[in-house]
Amino acid sequence: MAQLLRIAPVADRLGELFTAAGFELYLVGGSVRDALMGRLGHDLDFTTDARPDDVEALLKQFVKGVRGGAVWDIGKAFGTIGARVPAENPTPDISDDDDAYWVIEVTTFRAEVYREDSRKPEVSYGDSIAGDLVRRDFTVNAMAIKLPEREFVDPHGGLGDLANGVLRTPGTPEQSFSDDPLRMMRAARFTSQLSSEKVRFAPAPEVIAAMTDMADRIEIISAERVRDELSKLILTDSPRPGLNLLVETGLAAKVLPELPGLRLEVDEHHRHKDVYEHSMTVLEQSIMLEGPRGHGPDLVSRLAALLHDIGKPRTRKFADGNRVTFHHHDVVGAKMVKKRLQALRFSSEQIKQTAKLVELHLRFHGYSDGMFDDTRGWTDSAVRRYVRDAGDQLERLHILTRADCTTRNQRKAARLRRAYDDLERRIAELAEQEELDSIRPDLNGDQIMTLLGVPPGPVVGKAYKFLLDQRMEHGPLGEERAAELLREWWATQD
Repeated sequence: MAQLLRIAPVADRLGELFTAAGFELYLVGGSVRDALMGRLGHDLDFTTDARPDDVEALLKQFVKGVRGGAVWDIGKAFGTIGARVPAENPTPDISDDDDAYWVIEVTTFRAEVYREDSRKPEVSYGDSIAGDLVRRDFTVNAMAIKLPEREFVDPHGGLGDLANGVLRTPGTPEQSFSDDPLRMMRAARFTSQLSSEKVRFAPAPEVIAAMTDMADRIEIISAERVRDELSKLILTDSPRPGLNLLVETGLAAKVLPELPGLRLEVDEHHRHKDVYEHSMTVLEQSIMLEGPRGHGPDLVSRLAALLHDIGKPRTRKFADGNRVTFHHHDVVGAKMVKKRLQALRFSSEQIKQTAKLVELHLRFHGYSDGMFDDTRGWTDSAVRRYVRDAGDQLERLHILTRADCTTRNQRKAARLRRAYDDLERRIAELAEQEELDSIRPDLNGDQIMTLLGVPPGPVVGKAYKFLLDQRMEHGPLGEERAAELLREWWATQD
């Protein structure tokens, strides 16, 4: 009730406006669910019997004269009109902070139905709240509050399911998943997103059975919609239960087959770590490091943690005795990540960043091995190369590498932490002396051409690489020393 009273100044006024115009208005779906869970944010979802043109006109009336108010019709083709109004007690100078506004979406009663060969939903409008709620994905999202009367509407027992942590569909799960197969992935996301210390959510047995039987149907959904739902799952506080559900029902085999592929069989003759469970633990440890290191939920970092070992199944070999090797799984895995994320239509930048992290995730072990042998570890030049190769992904590489330690041997884990602490310390020390994140040769291309008396061409590139190697090996040289070394190198060239 406290959550609902918090939004009353907006919700009641909007309800009165629609009622005066002869329409019904309900707070609905996730907004009601989150209010009941004490999680309601600033996004408010409403549904109505008014058609989009009428909704747009009423919302324009609602925000008229309101400082910072706005209306948009981007979702009009799907029956949705959006608006925003300042939150309660706004300051005179309203900022662009999302928390300063209520973001409102009003959708006409509707149904989304897929044809067998369709990748996009067909939208049709309904005429009753009962018809709208029965078409929603799960009972916990099929509750509504009529406004301005504040009448609670729960025809499918969503309140009880919310209290008990059960994901059920208002109708049969087969019909629900046939209407929109993406709801099967949404079940996995809600399994993770809605769970708390008090209540652990899980789909009802009949929902799991339908997901398993109908997993093939996810293939009609566009890659973009699958990507968005998968991303939302990975960005939850605890994605493991949802990802496990995708694997167990066979959905992961359709949308991210490399994930169940990590479940390498373990036989009595060749025992080795369960790569799937290891990857899940790395993901969880990566999430745990985000806050302490000053970051929010990071999709690229989490994708890299989840997929860092996907090259292992392709590179697994049995050596003498019980030893198992995965040589070059970092390089193979990076290529596999590119291919899969491209298929899921992730952005080119996300693909490049994730693949780079997968390719580099083993680099640190050469350093830690040196530390374990009581040697100094890497030279300064090796540290520079580590930083240069990581580029703008260095902080994410720090997180991934630390998260990748899942050994139960506490002594070994402590030594790995100390080794990485030492590496980060050395990076910081070198960074104070040099511009590590933008290492370049001491001479640029124009200076090289002038000094050697050559025109633009391959020779300049070779000379530039030589000077870069010198810079990495010895640190800042200065233009005079760099010129001297360049002349010596040039004298040896044919």
